[in-house]
Amino acid sequence: MKYISNSYEETCAVAAEFAAKLQPGDVVALDGGLGAGKTAFTAGLVRGLGAISHVSSPTFTIVNEYTGGRLPVYHFDVYRIGVEDLEDIGFDDYLFGNGVCVIEWARQIVEVLEEHYLVTITPDPDAGEETRIITIDKVGEKQ
Repeated sequence: MKYISNSYEETCAVAAEFAAKLQPGDVVALDGGLGAGKTAFTAGLVRGLGAISHVSSPTFTIVNEYTGGRLPVYHFDVYRIGVEDLEDIGFDDYLFGNGVCVIEWARQIVEVLEEHYLVTITPDPDAGEETRIITIDKVGEKQ
């Protein structure tokens, strides 16, 4: 699926719509540079699942948990960690839990992700400073 977003609000709306299809155990891998809109996408996803939470990037905490909606959301930022650190943060407990894992900078740990949604957010400076191209693909889908 491919979307064009012209604002923070539109990015949130795309994510909220996408959230309706998520099930326990789903993993959403976010790919995009600094300021691309990964946290904005997560905020929309959390709202789309019905949680009323302030969403912020877990840059220094590694994981933020958002509950109170249809599914809990475990929001990771793995920019500063590698695969070897995942056991120390209890990653498998989240990954195989009853919620949705949303992972910023997922490229850092992609080798441990099996079936997941890959959300790529790319700025489109030719269309405007706020314009983003958002693509959502299923990776490793079971046949």
